Amino acid sequence: MQAFTHYFLHLFFPLGIAWIFFRSDWKRAYLIFLATMLVDLDHLWADPIFEPQRCSIQFHYLHTYYAMIVYAILLVFRKPFNIIGLGLLMHMATDLIDCLWTYSDCPTCLEGAPAIDLVEWIAKSGLF
Repeated sequence: MQAFTHYFLHLFFPLGIAWIFFRSDWKRAYLIFLATMLVDLDHLWADPIFEPQRCSIQFHYLHTYYAMIVYAILLVFRKPFNIIGLGLLMHMATDLIDCLWTYSDCPTCLEGAPAIDLVEWIAKSGLF
């Protein structure tokens, strides 16, 4: 169920956001949202490239808090930059949800993860 939710949030949730908030240009907005998946190219610098229980947040270069600040700043610009920023932030939120899900199933699996403090704080706060 976790993998289904992860890919649903990456592929189909943005379609709904494009349809609801960018109705006049929803196809273009959705394609931009899909293009923001290229942010995962930073996984190529990881060793191993894919680790199923790794939390991407704060681990990969384009998944850091500093990068997320840049993505948030993009929201104040005109199209297509605001759509790019929104797509990147939705991607980060999806990856964070994945981290939280992994943590809830196996807290020790994320020991030493760079974002463990954030994940533990969210988990203890009852937000997830």
